[in-house]
Amino acid sequence: MPVNRNALIRYKTIDACLRNRRRRWTLADLIGKVSDTLYDYEGMEKGISRRTIQADIQMMRSDKLGYNAPIIIVDKKYYTYEDPDYSITNIPLSDADLSRMTEAVEVLKQFKGFTHFEHLNGVVQKLEGHVYASGHGQQTIIDFEKNEYLKGLHHLDIIYEAIVNQVVLDIKYQSFKARSASHLEFHGWWLKEFKNRWFVVGTKTGVAAPLSLALDRIISITLNKDKLYQPNGSGHTPETYYEHTIGATVMDLRPSRVRIAVRNEHIPYVLTKPLHKSQQVVESGAGRTVIELRVVQNFELEKEILGFGEGMEVLEPLKLRNRIRDRIRKAAELYSAE
Repeated sequence: MPVNRNALIRYKTIDACLRNRRRRWTLADLIGKVSDTLYDYEGMEKGISRRTIQADIQMMRSDKLGYNAPIIIVDKKYYTYEDPDYSITNIPLSDADLSRMTEAVEVLKQFKGFTHFEHLNGVVQKLEGHVYASGHGQQTIIDFEKNEYLKGLHHLDIIYEAIVNQVVLDIKYQSFKARSASHLEFHGWWLKEFKNRWFVVGTKTGVAAPLSLALDRIISITLNKDKLYQPNGSGHTPETYYEHTIGATVMDLRPSRVRIAVRNEHIPYVLTKPLHKSQQVVESGAGRTVIELRVVQNFELEKEILGFGEGMEVLEPLKLRNRIRDRIRKAAELYSAE
Protein backbone atom coordinates (compact mmCIF):
# COMPACT_ATOMS: atom_id res chain seq x y z
CA MET A 1 0.00 0.00 0.00
CA PRO A 2 1.61 3.29 -1.10
CA VAL A 3 1.88 5.95 1.60
CA ASN A 4 2.12 9.63 0.72
CA ARG A 5 4.50 12.10 2.28
CA ASN A 6 1.93 13.81 4.50
CA ALA A 7 0.76 10.48 5.91
CA LEU A 8 4.33 9.53 6.80
CA ILE A 9 4.82 12.86 8.56
CA ARG A 10 1.64 12.26 10.54
CA TYR A 11 2.66 8.72 11.54
CA LYS A 12 6.14 9.84 12.63
CA THR A 13 4.70 12.76 14.61
CA ILE A 14 2.18 10.54 16.41
CA ASP A 15 4.97 8.05 17.09
CA ALA A 16 7.18 10.77 18.61
CA CYS A 17 4.33 11.93 20.81
CA LEU A 18 3.48 8.46 22.11
CA ARG A 19 7.14 7.74 22.86
CA ASN A 20 7.27 10.88 25.01
CA ARG A 21 5.87 9.41 28.23
CA ARG A 22 6.53 12.52 30.28
CA ARG A 23 3.34 13.92 28.82
CA ARG A 24 -0.18 12.51 28.59
CA TRP A 25 -1.60 12.84 25.07
CA THR A 26 -5.27 13.38 24.35
CA LEU A 27 -6.66 13.12 20.84
CA ALA A 28 -6.85 16.92 20.73
CA ASP A 29 -3.17 17.13 21.72
CA LEU A 30 -2.20 14.78 18.89
CA ILE A 31 -4.29 16.75 16.39
CA GLY A 32 -2.61 19.98 17.45
CA LYS A 33 0.91 18.54 17.32
CA VAL A 34 0.40 16.96 13.90
CA SER A 35 -1.12 20.18 12.53
CA ASP A 36 1.88 22.20 13.79
CA THR A 37 4.36 19.73 12.27
CA LEU A 38 2.65 19.76 8.86
CA TYR A 39 2.71 23.55 8.92
CA ASP A 40 6.44 23.56 9.74
CA TYR A 41 7.38 20.99 7.09
CA GLU A 42 4.80 21.51 4.35
CA GLY A 43 3.35 24.96 5.01
CA MET A 44 -0.13 23.48 5.43
CA GLU A 45 -2.28 26.07 7.21
CA LYS A 46 -5.44 23.97 7.24
CA GLY A 47 -5.53 21.86 10.37
CA ILE A 48 -5.90 18.07 10.47
CA SER A 49 -9.32 16.68 11.24
CA ARG A 50 -10.20 14.45 14.17
CA ARG A 51 -11.28 11.75 11.73
CA THR A 52 -7.87 11.77 9.95
CA ILE A 53 -5.91 11.26 13.19
CA GLN A 54 -8.25 8.49 14.30
CA ALA A 55 -7.77 6.77 10.95
CA ASP A 56 -3.98 7.20 11.30
CA ILE A 57 -4.04 5.54 14.72
CA GLN A 58 -6.03 2.62 13.34
CA MET A 59 -3.60 2.29 10.45
CA MET A 60 -0.64 2.27 12.84
CA ARG A 61 -2.35 -0.39 14.98
CA SER A 62 -2.94 -2.63 11.97
CA ASP A 63 -0.46 -4.77 10.06
CA LYS A 64 -1.18 -3.07 6.72
CA LEU A 65 2.11 -1.17 6.96
CA GLY A 66 3.75 -3.70 9.22
CA TYR A 67 3.57 -1.40 12.27
CA ASN A 68 1.20 -3.35 14.55
CA ALA A 69 1.64 -0.47 16.99
CA PRO A 70 0.49 -1.30 20.57
CA ILE A 71 -1.49 1.92 20.98
CA ILE A 72 -3.82 1.91 24.01
CA ILE A 73 -6.11 4.45 25.65
CA VAL A 74 -5.60 5.10 29.37
CA ASP A 75 -8.48 6.38 31.50
CA LYS A 76 -10.59 6.51 28.33
CA LYS A 77 -8.78 9.70 27.39
CA TYR A 78 -4.99 9.46 26.99
CA TYR A 79 -3.15 7.73 24.14
CA THR A 80 0.15 5.90 24.72
CA TYR A 81 2.18 2.84 23.75
CA GLU A 82 1.56 -0.21 25.92
CA ASP A 83 5.22 -1.15 25.33
CA PRO A 84 7.35 1.83 26.46
CA ASP A 85 10.21 0.75 24.15
CA TYR A 86 8.08 0.52 21.01
CA SER A 87 8.54 2.80 17.99
CA ILE A 88 7.47 2.43 14.37
CA THR A 89 11.15 2.97 13.51
CA ASN A 90 12.12 -0.22 15.36
CA ILE A 91 10.13 -2.67 13.27
CA PRO A 92 12.01 -5.97 12.83
CA LEU A 93 12.87 -7.01 9.29
CA SER A 94 11.27 -10.02 7.69
CA ASP A 95 13.30 -12.62 5.79
CA ALA A 96 12.06 -11.10 2.52
CA ASP A 97 13.10 -7.63 3.71
CA LEU A 98 16.55 -8.92 4.63
CA SER A 99 16.99 -10.54 1.23
CA ARG A 100 16.03 -7.35 -0.61
CA MET A 101 18.21 -5.17 1.62
CA THR A 102 21.21 -7.46 1.14
CA GLU A 103 20.86 -7.06 -2.63
CA ALA A 104 20.39 -3.29 -2.26
CA VAL A 105 23.55 -3.01 -0.16
CA GLU A 106 25.56 -4.78 -2.85
CA VAL A 107 24.22 -2.39 -5.48
CA LEU A 108 25.02 0.68 -3.36
CA LYS A 109 28.56 -0.55 -2.79
CA GLN A 110 29.23 -0.28 -6.54
CA PHE A 111 29.28 3.53 -6.14
CA LYS A 112 32.49 3.53 -4.09
CA GLY A 113 34.25 5.44 -6.86
CA PHE A 114 31.96 8.42 -6.41
CA THR A 115 33.09 10.42 -3.39
CA HIS A 116 30.11 12.63 -4.31
CA PHE A 117 28.07 9.81 -2.74
CA GLU A 118 30.33 9.73 0.32
CA HIS A 119 27.33 10.24 2.59
CA LEU A 120 26.13 6.81 1.43
CA ASN A 121 29.13 5.10 3.03
CA GLY A 122 27.69 5.36 6.52
CA VAL A 123 24.28 4.23 5.31
CA VAL A 124 25.79 1.21 3.56
CA GLN A 125 27.83 0.29 6.63
CA LYS A 126 24.76 0.49 8.85
CA LEU A 127 22.73 -1.59 6.42
CA GLU A 128 25.53 -4.13 6.11
CA GLY A 129 25.81 -4.42 9.86
CA HIS A 130 22.08 -4.71 10.42
CA VAL A 131 21.56 -7.16 7.59
CA TYR A 132 24.51 -9.25 8.73
CA ALA A 133 23.32 -9.33 12.34
CA SER A 134 19.70 -9.98 11.44
CA GLY A 135 20.57 -12.52 8.77
CA HIS A 136 22.55 -14.71 11.16
CA GLY A 137 25.80 -14.43 9.25
CA GLN A 138 24.36 -15.12 5.82
CA GLN A 139 27.02 -14.66 3.14
CA THR A 140 26.61 -12.33 0.18
CA ILE A 141 24.85 -14.13 -2.65
CA ILE A 142 25.30 -11.49 -5.38
CA ASP A 143 28.81 -10.73 -6.62
CA PHE A 144 28.95 -7.88 -9.12
CA GLU A 145 31.77 -7.55 -11.62
CA LYS A 146 34.08 -4.73 -10.55
CA ASN A 147 37.69 -3.59 -10.76
CA GLU A 148 38.56 -1.33 -7.86
CA TYR A 149 42.18 -1.00 -9.09
CA LEU A 150 41.24 0.52 -12.45
CA LYS A 151 43.10 3.77 -13.14
CA GLY A 152 41.06 6.96 -13.27
CA LEU A 153 38.28 6.03 -10.85
CA HIS A 154 39.25 8.93 -8.60
CA HIS A 155 38.23 11.32 -11.43
CA LEU A 156 34.59 10.21 -11.24
CA ASP A 157 33.70 12.65 -8.50
CA ILE A 158 34.95 15.86 -10.12
CA ILE A 159 33.50 14.90 -13.52
CA TYR A 160 30.11 14.07 -11.98
CA GLU A 161 30.12 17.40 -10.14
CA ALA A 162 31.04 19.28 -13.33
CA ILE A 163 28.25 17.65 -15.35
CA VAL A 164 25.59 18.26 -12.69
CA ASN A 165 26.61 21.90 -12.18
CA GLN A 166 27.51 22.55 -15.85
CA VAL A 167 31.11 23.56 -15.20
CA VAL A 168 33.95 23.38 -17.73
CA LEU A 169 36.77 20.91 -17.06
CA ASP A 170 40.46 21.60 -17.74
CA ILE A 171 41.89 18.19 -18.67
CA LYS A 172 45.40 16.98 -19.39
CA TYR A 173 44.87 13.91 -21.55
CA GLN A 174 47.02 11.38 -23.37
CA SER A 175 45.44 8.69 -25.50
CA PHE A 176 47.16 5.35 -26.05
CA LYS A 177 48.23 6.45 -29.54
CA ALA A 178 49.47 9.95 -28.61
CA ARG A 179 53.19 10.52 -27.99
CA SER A 180 52.54 13.32 -25.51
CA ALA A 181 49.70 14.70 -23.43
CA SER A 182 47.46 17.55 -24.60
CA HIS A 183 45.39 20.09 -22.71
CA LEU A 184 41.74 20.70 -23.50
CA GLU A 185 38.74 22.55 -22.13
CA PHE A 186 36.03 19.93 -21.90
CA HIS A 187 32.26 20.27 -21.50
CA GLY A 188 30.96 16.98 -20.12
CA TRP A 189 27.50 15.61 -20.93
CA TRP A 190 27.40 12.18 -19.32
CA LEU A 191 29.51 9.35 -17.93
CA LYS A 192 29.62 5.98 -19.68
CA GLU A 193 30.74 2.63 -18.25
CA PHE A 194 31.62 -0.32 -20.47
CA LYS A 195 33.13 -3.52 -19.10
CA ASN A 196 34.46 -1.79 -15.98
CA ARG A 197 36.09 1.01 -17.98
CA TRP A 198 34.73 4.56 -17.60
CA PHE A 199 34.40 7.33 -20.20
CA VAL A 200 33.13 10.90 -20.19
CA VAL A 201 31.32 12.17 -23.27
CA GLY A 202 31.09 15.84 -24.24
CA THR A 203 32.77 18.44 -26.44
CA LYS A 204 35.94 20.48 -26.53
CA THR A 205 35.64 24.26 -26.52
CA GLY A 206 34.84 25.49 -30.02
CA VAL A 207 34.21 22.00 -31.42
CA ALA A 208 30.67 20.76 -32.03
CA ALA A 209 31.44 17.09 -32.58
CA PRO A 210 31.04 14.90 -29.46
CA LEU A 211 34.17 13.37 -27.99
CA SER A 212 34.64 10.39 -25.66
CA LEU A 213 37.53 10.44 -23.17
CA ALA A 214 38.68 7.40 -21.21
CA LEU A 215 39.12 8.22 -17.53
CA ASP A 216 42.18 5.99 -17.26
CA ARG A 217 43.96 8.22 -19.81
CA ILE A 218 43.30 11.46 -17.90
CA ILE A 219 46.54 12.69 -16.28
CA SER A 220 45.03 15.64 -14.41
CA ILE A 221 41.68 17.37 -14.19
CA THR A 222 40.39 20.57 -12.55
CA LEU A 223 37.21 22.63 -12.56
CA ASN A 224 37.29 25.86 -14.58
CA LYS A 225 34.45 28.05 -13.33
CA ASP A 226 35.67 31.08 -15.30
CA LYS A 227 34.83 29.59 -18.70
CA LEU A 228 31.32 29.50 -20.16
CA TYR A 229 29.91 25.97 -20.28
CA GLN A 230 28.73 24.63 -23.65
CA PRO A 231 25.51 22.68 -23.07
CA ASN A 232 24.60 19.64 -25.12
CA GLY A 233 23.21 21.13 -28.31
CA SER A 234 23.39 17.97 -30.37
CA GLY A 235 20.08 16.59 -29.17
CA HIS A 236 21.83 13.32 -28.32
CA THR A 237 21.00 11.25 -25.30
CA PRO A 238 23.02 8.18 -24.29
CA GLU A 239 20.29 6.03 -25.89
CA THR A 240 20.48 7.77 -29.28
CA TYR A 241 24.25 8.28 -29.19
CA TYR A 242 25.03 4.58 -28.76
CA GLU A 243 22.11 3.34 -30.85
CA HIS A 244 24.28 1.66 -33.52
CA THR A 245 27.37 1.10 -31.41
CA ILE A 246 28.83 -1.76 -29.40
CA GLY A 247 30.86 -0.40 -26.49
CA ALA A 248 31.89 3.20 -25.88
CA THR A 249 33.67 4.14 -29.13
CA VAL A 250 31.23 6.06 -31.33
CA MET A 251 32.54 6.76 -34.81
CA ASP A 252 31.08 9.21 -37.33
CA LEU A 253 30.07 6.43 -39.68
CA ARG A 254 26.81 5.01 -40.92
CA PRO A 255 25.85 1.63 -39.50
CA SER A 256 26.35 -1.28 -41.87
CA ARG A 257 24.99 -4.78 -42.15
CA VAL A 258 27.25 -7.36 -40.50
CA ARG A 259 26.61 -11.06 -41.01
CA ILE A 260 28.31 -13.61 -38.79
CA ALA A 261 28.17 -17.40 -38.85
CA VAL A 262 28.16 -18.80 -35.32
CA ARG A 263 29.00 -22.43 -34.64
CA ASN A 264 26.09 -24.14 -32.95
CA GLU A 265 27.95 -24.92 -29.73
CA HIS A 266 28.36 -21.15 -29.24
CA ILE A 267 24.91 -20.02 -30.39
CA PRO A 268 23.22 -20.37 -26.94
CA TYR A 269 25.60 -17.72 -25.55
CA VAL A 270 24.95 -15.39 -28.48
CA LEU A 271 21.17 -15.78 -28.34
CA THR A 272 20.90 -15.28 -24.58
CA LYS A 273 23.34 -12.34 -24.60
CA PRO A 274 23.04 -10.62 -28.02
CA LEU A 275 26.04 -8.71 -29.33
CA HIS A 276 23.71 -5.77 -30.09
CA LYS A 277 20.01 -4.95 -29.85
CA SER A 278 19.73 -5.15 -33.66
CA GLN A 279 20.84 -8.79 -33.71
CA GLN A 280 18.55 -11.25 -35.46
CA VAL A 281 18.86 -14.79 -36.75
CA VAL A 282 18.66 -14.92 -40.56
CA GLU A 283 19.70 -18.50 -41.24
CA SER A 284 19.91 -21.79 -39.36
CA GLY A 285 21.57 -24.88 -40.70
CA ALA A 286 23.65 -27.90 -39.87
CA GLY A 287 26.50 -26.92 -37.63
CA ARG A 288 25.98 -23.15 -37.68
CA THR A 289 23.56 -20.26 -37.33
CA VAL A 290 23.89 -16.95 -39.17
CA ILE A 291 23.11 -13.74 -37.29
CA GLU A 292 22.83 -10.24 -38.67
CA LEU A 293 23.62 -6.94 -36.94
CA ARG A 294 23.25 -3.35 -38.03
CA VAL A 295 26.12 -1.57 -36.33
CA VAL A 296 29.05 0.76 -36.82
CA GLN A 297 32.28 -1.17 -37.29
CA ASN A 298 34.55 -0.25 -34.38
CA PHE A 299 37.24 -1.74 -32.16
CA GLU A 300 34.75 -3.14 -29.63
CA LEU A 301 32.88 -5.03 -32.38
CA GLU A 302 36.11 -6.69 -33.45
CA LYS A 303 36.95 -7.59 -29.84
CA GLU A 304 33.55 -9.23 -29.39
CA ILE A 305 34.03 -11.30 -32.55
CA LEU A 306 37.61 -12.27 -31.72
CA GLY A 307 36.52 -13.23 -28.21
CA PHE A 308 34.63 -16.19 -29.67
CA GLY A 309 37.75 -17.46 -31.45
CA GLU A 310 36.94 -20.27 -33.86
CA GLY A 311 33.29 -20.05 -32.87
CA MET A 312 32.54 -17.10 -35.19
CA GLU A 313 33.16 -16.39 -38.87
CA VAL A 314 32.44 -12.97 -40.39
CA LEU A 315 30.66 -13.43 -43.71
CA GLU A 316 30.20 -9.78 -44.62
CA PRO A 317 31.13 -7.03 -45.13
CA LEU A 318 34.32 -8.17 -46.86
CA LYS A 319 36.43 -5.38 -45.32
CA LEU A 320 35.57 -6.52 -41.80
CA ARG A 321 36.07 -10.18 -42.74
CA ASN A 322 39.55 -9.46 -44.07
CA ARG A 323 40.48 -7.41 -41.01
CA ILE A 324 39.43 -10.21 -38.64
CA ARG A 325 41.24 -12.76 -40.81
CA ASP A 326 44.46 -10.73 -40.69
CA ARG A 327 44.28 -10.34 -36.92
CA ILE A 328 43.70 -14.06 -36.42
CA ARG A 329 46.59 -14.85 -38.77
CA LYS A 330 48.93 -12.58 -36.80
CA ALA A 331 47.76 -14.18 -33.55
CA ALA A 332 48.41 -17.65 -34.97
CA GLU A 333 51.93 -16.61 -36.00
CA LEU A 334 52.74 -15.93 -32.35
CA TYR A 335 52.25 -19.63 -31.64
CA SER A 336 53.51 -21.13 -34.92
CA ALA A 337 57.16 -20.46 -34.02
CA GLU A 338 56.92 -23.10 -31.29
